[in-house]
Amino acid sequence: MSNKKTTPSSEVLDRIVAQARRDAAQREKGYRERALKMYPWICGRCAREFTRANLSELTVHHRNHDHDYNPPDGSNWELLCLYCHDNEHSRYVDYTGGSALDAEDKPAAATGNPFANLKSLLKRE
Repeated sequence: MSNKKTTPSSEVLDRIVAQARRDAAQREKGYRERALKMYPWICGRCAREFTRANLSELTVHHRNHDHDYNPPDGSNWELLCLYCHDNEHSRYVDYTGGSALDAEDKPAAATGNPFANLKSLLKRE
């Protein structure tokens, strides 16, 4: 068996580098990358600080809960750690009185009565 390593051709490497640069440019257009450039890497609630090593645990929260509203000045964003972000969304669900599901996606209300036959069961001798 041969232990000889093959190196990719310069054309293949050029394509890989070009694709990586295109991907990086596309990511920079996203609101997460813009928010990370705009704000310090600190959770807005618990003040936990982040580095490149744990930056994936820092999320961008939309203050008005509308993910389509991304003004260029970042006024609808705040950076939150995963835990504070989850807490914020559960507080929002509690505040609105239900889940984020639309009315047509909600399951139908239960119509059965589990105690319908209770009286006859209690009278059993």
